[in-house]
Amino acid sequence: MTIFLKKFGTTLNGRQFGKESLSAFRPSLKDVKENEEIMINFEGVITFTPSWGDEFLGPLIDRFGERLTFKNTENSSVQATLKLLEKIYKKDFKIK
Repeated sequence: MTIFLKKFGTTLNGRQFGKESLSAFRPSLKDVKENEEIMINFEGVITFTPSWGDEFLGPLIDRFGERLTFKNTENSSVQATLKLLEKIYKKDFKIK
């Protein structure tokens, strides 16, 4: 499964927006197979803040762990937030 974050907008900020985005997307996760990789695609995202990332990605990190992969992470905002989230969750993310 690939999750294109730009469908939530190009500016991903704020805890409340992150929670709402995950709630809207959560029904799509019911069909994820046991060994299926989850690709988080940042293409088109301009701003990605730790608060939005924590609320949206945090539950995905907890649920899918090593099956999460991140793509199109060249944006400096995305890179900085992913580094912070790696420290918070004590995980090294897979980045393609």
